[in-house]
Amino acid sequence: MDTKYVFVTGGVTSSLGKGIISASLAKLLQKRGYRVTIQKFDPYLNVDPGTMNPYEHGECYVTDDGAETDLDLGHYERFLNVPTSQANNVTTGRVYSTVINNEREGKYLGKTVQIIPHVTDEIQRRMKILGDSGDYDIVITELGGTVGDIESLPYVESVRQLKRKLGSDDCAVIHLTLVPYLSAAGELKTKPTQHSVQKLLEAGVQPDILVCRTEHKLSKEVRNKIALFCNVNLNAVIESIDVKTIYDVPLMMEKEKLDKVVLAKLRLPTSTEADLDSWKDFLFKLKHPKNEVNIGLVGKYVELPDAYKSIIEAFIHAGAVNECKVNLSLISSENINEENVADKLKDLDGVLVAPGFGDRGIEGKITTIQSLRENEIPFFGICLGMQCAVIEYARNVLGLKDAHSSEMTSTKNAVIDLMESQKKVSQKGGTMRLGAYKCKLEKGSKSYTAYGKSLISERHRHRYEFNGKYLKDFEKEGMKAVGINPDNDLVEVVEIPTHPWFVGVQYHPELKSTVDAPHPLFVRFVKAALEKKEA
Repeated sequence: MDTKYVFVTGGVTSSLGKGIISASLAKLLQKRGYRVTIQKFDPYLNVDPGTMNPYEHGECYVTDDGAETDLDLGHYERFLNVPTSQANNVTTGRVYSTVINNEREGKYLGKTVQIIPHVTDEIQRRMKILGDSGDYDIVITELGGTVGDIESLPYVESVRQLKRKLGSDDCAVIHLTLVPYLSAAGELKTKPTQHSVQKLLEAGVQPDILVCRTEHKLSKEVRNKIALFCNVNLNAVIESIDVKTIYDVPLMMEKEKLDKVVLAKLRLPTSTEADLDSWKDFLFKLKHPKNEVNIGLVGKYVELPDAYKSIIEAFIHAGAVNECKVNLSLISSENINEENVADKLKDLDGVLVAPGFGDRGIEGKITTIQSLRENEIPFFGICLGMQCAVIEYARNVLGLKDAHSSEMTSTKNAVIDLMESQKKVSQKGGTMRLGAYKCKLEKGSKSYTAYGKSLISERHRHRYEFNGKYLKDFEKEGMKAVGINPDNDLVEVVEIPTHPWFVGVQYHPELKSTVDAPHPLFVRFVKAALEKKEA
């Protein structure tokens, strides 16, 4: 069968949850037996999110093939349990970069390069890459931003053109919009939705389905009004009411029959029902925990939790496996010092020290790790968190008081140093050690026990590494390198075997945790925290 395309647009306001709706729809279609993928088109001019401020953009999600992408791709993977790739995230910057390079190479034969057709043609080409691969029955494309934004117009125009080329049976447009409740009037207001659809119509695109984000249930009268004034079928007005967790949304969309409406629009069979038993089982465990633990997340971007989105979600998955509620406390490393560290950590059963870049808050992380190590509290360090554990051990156990990372300062004892492959790199974007690399684990280590195998593959995003010159000194003093990259001998995992649970990893395990496959390190870490609490 020919690949079918679903486009998800948003109006009225941002942060309505296009990514979650897209992922939920994809999950329902996947559970009906369809091969589905999701891609995100972002209207900003950055080539990728790799150099963007986490305070503005949230975390930068990394795929197996080394793409630095939008955090929504994390939702796609967590819901679908299928890896995404470079092709799943496109920015306007990347589109323009391609168009300009094509022009410089003479591919447009000296024609005047314009938004239409050159930019819109490139957008359409990228919209179809995954569909043309033959690997998918349905490709869902989420358009970032809101309808009416200047920067979103080329994408909406591309959808208009593509819809015309593909035909009405091979293409569906879902428009996510807000139906606000005015407490003074005591009623839901449909006018913002009407105006949003009007904006879409002005651009030449008629939505097929409206997903209405709301705090109160939509009455039949409200649904009728929206259907009438927005020119959609009544069954295509879908209610998306606020829920306690994002993982409720697929079940809510199933109840609203979103998947059936989409399949009917695409002229695809609906005879096979979605099998959501495993999803419901996960939700049951999530909502009915038998225990709870208090875990601290120490980082420098704690004011915006989205900067640690994948870590937070990985704890939700791991908590469900352990039938345990994880109470996560986000603690700013800048506010931690030797005087207050004991007070900051006193009620915690375990602490994760987060990844990041730069020296801000670094001493707070090192002080935290020292306290965790000395007091035998479960510790989990990711990327910079692992590097801080190495620095702390070098200073306080090996006696190298000036030990540090060359990222932060020039020092004689750079126990963390710039990777050899990074020394000649001048451009910051897309040039780190990115994507999936192999790691061989030492049998008998805590990491090996967690994974249940010796050879693993994990995703990376870093420039600095454990300085191999110091490895023998560390191992002599009790910190073991239990995970090594077999191709270049890079230290990937460090542990202290005498500690109840002290594990630092150079890679980012949170990026591979999904509902169907919670990450084993997070699962074991939560278990270790639970054992500490019960001890």
